[in-house]
Amino acid sequence: MDEGPTWQGRPTWAEIDVAALKANIRGLKERIGSQCQLLAVVKANAYGHGAPVVAQAALEAGASRLGVACPDEGVELRRAGIQAPIVILGYTPPAEAEKAVEHGLTPTVNALDHAEAVARASQKLGRVTAVHLKLETGMNRFGLDRKAVLELARALESMPSLRLEGAYTHFACADEADKSFTWRQFEEFMAVARELDVPIRHVANSAAILELPEMALDMVRAGIAIYGLYPSAAVSRSVVLRPILSLRSRVARVRVLAPGETVSYGRTWAAPGPSRVALVPIGYADGLTRLLSNRGTMLVRGRRAPIVGRICMDLTVVDVTAIHGVAEGDEVVILGTQGQESIPAEEIAAHAGTISYEILCGISRRVPRVYVEGQRVVAVEAMGAAH
Repeated sequence: MDEGPTWQGRPTWAEIDVAALKANIRGLKERIGSQCQLLAVVKANAYGHGAPVVAQAALEAGASRLGVACPDEGVELRRAGIQAPIVILGYTPPAEAEKAVEHGLTPTVNALDHAEAVARASQKLGRVTAVHLKLETGMNRFGLDRKAVLELARALESMPSLRLEGAYTHFACADEADKSFTWRQFEEFMAVARELDVPIRHVANSAAILELPEMALDMVRAGIAIYGLYPSAAVSRSVVLRPILSLRSRVARVRVLAPGETVSYGRTWAAPGPSRVALVPIGYADGLTRLLSNRGTMLVRGRRAPIVGRICMDLTVVDVTAIHGVAEGDEVVILGTQGQESIPAEEIAAHAGTISYEILCGISRRVPRVYVEGQRVVAVEAMGAAH
């Protein structure tokens, strides 16, 4: 994406390659086979990529359904005009049941009172609402044990305004080399699924799609993989994935420092000699973690420029002494590729002691999302502006 269109708005932006997104989804669909549905997980603002545009592109590429974490995320997609089925994979409290039903969302119900609330809202609105059940097999978060799942399934039979559409579980460590616990979870799920009359069984996340396609069942839930990242280093590259997001900015100022002059709060970096530093208008309020202070790098003119001093809320300084000709307006790549150099999300995550998911999800809403397909800007999401 280093040769993409020029963005003329705020000089810090995330560029999303829609063609790469679609290619990733097509590759994953080929992996699971034509008889299996693919649910594109677009929770957390599509892992920081911007949910409405990503969701629409995912559907165009062959996804059948979308997955969100809460009703509000589903409502956002409905208001963007998306009509495809949307499964709420997280908690829908009884107080939000009517919102979910009104917008045609598919809740996961994990208690009798939750199911009854959805049933009442469905009756009130004259609808039949599809629901899913989640079996607990080892994550110990939101699912129900075998007995509770079967009891709730029987209770749903007496609620004509509800339709049990799906049952699922979530793998705890499918992205690890040792798959023994994942197989244990799968076998436990299948034993319960045989006792349920349910048309859609789904267990496979991105790691399982890539490593264990035999677990695809009726539907898979593809999350990090559709964004072009592998869940971990232990997961096979059975499908070629391309990262779809790059985070970019522009040099706002270049300054020459004398030996010993310091940069930013706390004066944690001092120029070791005559130094040239560039100011980049991105900070921790944009999602650039302060843990990269004095240890991360950015790309300027195709070369790595070390981050110096503490990252501020809105600004960061990089040392460009060794990079010839850096000037105001030069493009800076924080995450992504420029020339022959790349800074992947995994590298940033390693510096921060976290995972790539958190780096992507942490890109704040004030960073414009610029969607490109080929050399054409196809959509823009930016605060305070209509595009």
